[in-house]
Amino acid sequence: MNFIFMLTQDDRTVANCLDVLEEVAECGLSHIGFKDIGVDKAQLLDLRQAIRELGATSYLEVVSETPESALASAEMAAELSVDRLLGGTQVARTIEILAGTDIAYYPFPGKPQGHPTELGGRAEDIAADCLRFVEMGAHGVDLLAYRATEARPEDLIGAARGALPHSDLIIAGSVASAERIRDLAELKVDGFTIGTAVFERQFAPQEPGLAAQIETVLSLLN
Repeated sequence: MNFIFMLTQDDRTVANCLDVLEEVAECGLSHIGFKDIGVDKAQLLDLRQAIRELGATSYLEVVSETPESALASAEMAAELSVDRLLGGTQVARTIEILAGTDIAYYPFPGKPQGHPTELGGRAEDIAADCLRFVEMGAHGVDLLAYRATEARPEDLIGAARGALPHSDLIIAGSVASAERIRDLAELKVDGFTIGTAVFERQFAPQEPGLAAQIETVLSLLN
């Protein structure tokens, strides 16, 4: 199971993202992500390059409330040449935008809406979306399980896992405790994202530095 550290807080890339990356560079992170709002394109290019120099996989996660802005995020992912794009629901059009690149795509199943995002949809809806998205060419899904409004998170994760025996299942949003990380391991997900909870020092409250937060999360994977 992979921990994807998001250089984001409150759904925005943090303004000092490059400084943060330097601060945690020795933690051994293999998966690092960001969003396309909060800093300008030039800084995002520098950030993607810095992640690449660490030997880590780079992720851009869509944060948008309109189809147009979601597709703009896909175009940004292609311009930045990130390794993976997370989120969005305009699956067919996004796959078209990413055609000819090496970017792996993981859309949101269900019905994400609002800001902060909540996830509508029952377990059977999630499973159906997972199957459909992979048939369309997605590499897996990015599931907002802990933002669910119509079902238990565990039920949504189980449905998605059952529908994706050979594709990646990533959990995003509100993975803010050691208990949830352990639950995700038991549910056999492939990865999870954490951003805000790290910046709020929720994993090692007694430690002021971000490296301690990262190391605490990584220790839960062993």
